[in-house]
Amino acid sequence: MILPIYITGHPTLHSPAEPVTEFNEDLAELVENMYETTVAAPGVGLAAPQIGIGKQAFVWVYANQTAAPARGVAINPQLFIEPIQPGGTTEEDAEGCLSFPGVKYQLRRSPRALLRAQGLDGKPYELEADGWFARILQHEYDHLQGTLYVDRLAEPFSSKAASFYQDNKWGSENTKWTPGEAH
Repeated sequence: MILPIYITGHPTLHSPAEPVTEFNEDLAELVENMYETTVAAPGVGLAAPQIGIGKQAFVWVYANQTAAPARGVAINPQLFIEPIQPGGTTEEDAEGCLSFPGVKYQLRRSPRALLRAQGLDGKPYELEADGWFARILQHEYDHLQGTLYVDRLAEPFSSKAASFYQDNKWGSENTKWTPGEAH
């Protein structure tokens, strides 16, 4: 089932998520729905807070890497990154977000990440990622901390994002969109 995605302003997007404690059929169904929603959006990842569920879980759908399956889930993750090197951003650093739809802004991220998480069965796993996949993991992990990528932007992109936010009159906890429906 394709789920509605909340746009910035919904409380779960701006609060740290709670750990997942039950690994059961409900969790498996939620994760499957998150995969479907990600593909329909289209996106490369989705965190539970983006659909209004304040739990520590995110999915990715990204085949252009060798560190992990093209489709995966991270439950109760920990993420370790290399320090971000100083310097400016380039067009290659532009990323977007399903909870801040319609634009992409340049954000400097670490080129490498180490993810420790649990799978759907509750068993722990670890993977190393680099490049764009490392960026995806950092972006989705941020959602579990209550941070959107636009919260990390430097000038001039932070001002552009603030203007885009105001122009769209976002900020209500009821502002959402459903992939596949006109919005």
